[in-house]
Parts: sequence; C-alpha cells; structure tokens
Amino acid sequence: MQRAERAVILAAGMGTRLKWMTRHRPKALMQVAGDPVILHVIRRLVAQGIHEIAVNAFHHADQLSDYLGDGSSFGCHIVISDEEALLDSGGGVKKALSKLPGSGPVLVHNCDVLADIDLMRLVKLAPVGGCSLALVHNPAHHPDGDFCLHQSGISDQGDDRFTFAGVSVWDSALFESYEMDTAFSLTRPIHEQITRGMCKGLLHTGYWFDVGRPVDMMRAGRSLSCK
Repeated sequence: MQRAERAVILAAGMGTRLKWMTRHRPKALMQVAGDPVILHVIRRLVAQGIHEIAVNAFHHADQLSDYLGDGSSFGCHIVISDEEALLDSGGGVKKALSKLPGSGPVLVHNCDVLADIDLMRLVKLAPVGGCSLALVHNPAHHPDGDFCLHQSGISDQGDDRFTFAGVSVWDSALFESYEMDTAFSLTRPIHEQITRGMCKGLLHTGYWFDVGRPVDMMRAGRSLSCK
C-alpha cells in the first residue's frame, strides 16, 4: 500500500483573477475565514500525515517565505522553491521536488483550492508509476469539465465530464525526464499517463472552493466560517 509523506503546494501564480487584491501580496496569503488560504491547505496536509512540504513561490515570494518560515509552527517542515521565472504547474512541481527529501509518491495541491478531499484515499488510488487526480462536478465557471471518469480510470473520451480539482498524487519518477527550470503544465504528464492507462480518478463530492476569484473567496469565507 502506497503512502505519501511529501507534498508540493503550488503558490507561484500572480493571482491576476483577484486583481487589486494581490497587487501587494501573494495570493497564498489572502485571508479566508480569518486565515491565509495556504494555512488552510497546510493544516489539511498535516492532519493527513504529510510533514515534508515544498512551496513554490514567485510573486512577493519574500512575504510568503517570511510567513511560512521552516514550517515548525505548523507542525511540518517547509522549504521554499523560488522561481526566477514562472515555470507553470508542471515545471513548478519538477523544481520543488528537488527540494524535498525521499522518493515515491508526492501529493500536489494548488494553494487556492480549499476542500475536504480524502487525500490518503487519493494516494492509495494512484498506481505505482502513475498518478491520480481528484475531480469535482463542473462549477459554473467551468461547465465543460476536463476529463471523463470510467469507474476509477480517467479518460479524455466521453460526454460525462468532470473538472480537475487541483489536487493530485504522482510517482515522483514521472518528472525525471523533464528538464529543470523549463515551463510546462501538469496537463502534459496527465495526458501522457492517460495514454498509458496509468491515470486514476476520485470524484470528490464534499466541499471544494477554487478561491482564485473574489466571488469564490467570499463564498469560501462564508462557508468555512460556519464549520
């Protein structure tokens, strides 16, 4: 049975959908229900047994580094993976992995996704040498979805589509063939694993917020303040 004790939090984005709200601070430090969004993510990771975390950073990276420190105040060990130029999601994971100890499965979590996804179930679903993705029912701002789910297998083919939730588990060896400091999206290795039949999916039906837009940030704040 696979276990994951390492994670990459993707926090390097410019937060352009939040406009003026991220002009002077990184999106990861935007407040939701009284805490920075990245703290919500870290708490979820630590609660499910993940204690080695790499956070990629670019926009106002110094603020993020100052806030997180070495992670000891959050019950984990955190390293910052600074990017001199934005590397997109896949390139960000590739570089951040070089900062983490160990090998094997690594969980990748968007910093602007707040959800109660069963991360360990997602880890167990990931095939050795492949990946697993959390999916959700299509939100209003993404009605066409991304992938189809046939039992636990993910496919590009079909009419019943779901949206990638921004949370996934990877065999870290899958990134070895990519060049360091080269920008590429995670969709590239995702499609490669779909072609190999090595991409599994979990449909999450609990709460899920993509707080990359002001309206979604407010919705998440109202919901999480009541929990």
